[in-house]
Amino acid sequence: MASKEDILKKYRANVRKQFDMPDLSDIRGITYPDPLLQFMNMTKSVGGNAIEVEKGRDINELIRELYPDAKEIASNLPEITIATRNPDEVGRARDLNGTDVGVVRGCFGVAENACVWIPQQMKEKAVCFISENLVILLDKSQIVNNMHEAYRRLSERDPKSGLDLFDQYGYGTFISGPSKTADIAQVLVMGAQAARSATVLLLDE
Repeated sequence: MASKEDILKKYRANVRKQFDMPDLSDIRGITYPDPLLQFMNMTKSVGGNAIEVEKGRDINELIRELYPDAKEIASNLPEITIATRNPDEVGRARDLNGTDVGVVRGCFGVAENACVWIPQQMKEKAVCFISENLVILLDKSQIVNNMHEAYRRLSERDPKSGLDLFDQYGYGTFISGPSKTADIAQVLVMGAQAARSATVLLLDE
């Protein structure tokens, strides 16, 4: 199978006419007096849970309280000491099947729709989707108002690492609450394609 770059190269070689991107600089998205509060309310409205974590609170203890029956916890974050499997160390993505709780870190949240941008910071990104329950760690100061601001953030580079927000694997995704679908008879089903529950832990970092 051709690599992604090979496929894109063939497309570029057959482009006969190019068009400039439209000027979107005059578009002003919705803003909120308290983006954090709006993010928390919107997270609840999409079926998720957002918790402000007190400074100094033990994250591992909190996760255990939230998911007392969890046996398999997957994370590559060094601060998550209760992890029983590491998505950097499994042989294949399907080895993460059966994960009760996946713990990942988000870069920023969007108040408008409760999305969290999660770059692939692990070898097997399946941990974001195969886990029964997803926990996202997020600095509560990193909330933007709307998707216009969000996409501007994606064009920036991280001041610490100098990397763009797609990180070293070149992949990222917005996640808003648990997986939802209403394809069949317009009946809302949670967790059909990914996590059945999603909790954002808002940290004071």
